[in-house]
Parts: sequence; C-alpha cells; structure tokens
Amino acid sequence: MAPYYSPTAILTDAQKAPTTFSLAVPALSHSPLNNNSGTPITPATTLDLPLWLAEMLAVSRPSGPASAPLATLDMPSALGPKVMNALTADSTSVELRQQAQWFYGLGERMLELFEDEEMGAVLLNTFKKRALEIADKAQNTRTAQQGGDSGDFMSGLDETERQLFRAAHDGTHTVKRWFEATSRG
Repeated sequence: MAPYYSPTAILTDAQKAPTTFSLAVPALSHSPLNNNSGTPITPATTLDLPLWLAEMLAVSRPSGPASAPLATLDMPSALGPKVMNALTADSTSVELRQQAQWFYGLGERMLELFEDEEMGAVLLNTFKKRALEIADKAQNTRTAQQGGDSGDFMSGLDETERQLFRAAHDGTHTVKRWFEATSRG
C-alpha cells in the first residue's frame, strides 16, 4: 500500500472502476446534466466511479454489519480477461497506458480487494518481461527520443514503467560519466 499523501496513490485511486448498486439511492443523480434534486439510482445500475469511492460504497453496509453492501465493485476492463489473456500471450504487445494510466497501481489495488493469484502472476510476469525491454531501450536513448518503434513503445508505457525508464536512463548516463572520468586519469 502506498503512503497516504503519495501522488501516485492518489492518482491510482482516482482511476475508474465499475460499481453496481445493489440498493436504491434516492435523490442522487448519476447524470451531470441534471442539476435539480436528482433522480434515484436503482438497483443493478452500474456506474464507473473513482476507485476510492467505489471501494467505500462496496464496504459500506447501511443497515448494519449483517446487511447487504450498498454496491459491489467489479473488476475494471483494464484488468479483465481479454487484457489478461493478451498479456499472457505477449506482454510487450499490449499498450498498458491505453488500459489505465497507472496500470500496475490499479492492479495492486485490485489485488488488495480481490484475492486473484492468477492475475497477480500475470501482472508480475508482465512487469518482469517489460522491464527488460524498458532497460534495453533506456540504454539506447537515441531511438527512444527520435521516434520510430521506440516512440510508439514510450506511448504505451504506464506511469510506473515511465518512471522505470527514466531511472534506467539516468543510471546509464551516470555510469557513462563515471567511466569517462575514471578512464581519463
């Protein structure tokens, strides 16, 4: 779990997750165009809500601990079977940023809520395979900065992978400068 004031944690929790209401919520509009007192949300209504709100609704029990939760949190499509199958087949071919800007953070949060060992294994293997390619591209930054297939590569990285790329790139340049300095004298 990320620190409370971590910008990464805040941005991760702001990602949308499908939430299905199990109880009616009177006078609450799910349409931003409705500026009057609102219309009720009926049972079985599914809305994409920020993860922090969806989680709170899923754990809240309005009539006590034995009652049904107000809503159920569903797995976001970014972590659905279609994406998991694609990652299993070829993890480097999936543009994670199109799935979710903070893909790994979302995966980590969902693993905290849903104990899905198979999804955890897929995410771990995906990160390992993609980290190798990220490290390779970070050492050869000309192609990464001049476009080509590396430009497309960079656009598909989620924020965690972009941070990894920057760290690997900076580390490579630091080692080069150290080597040049020690080889001169």
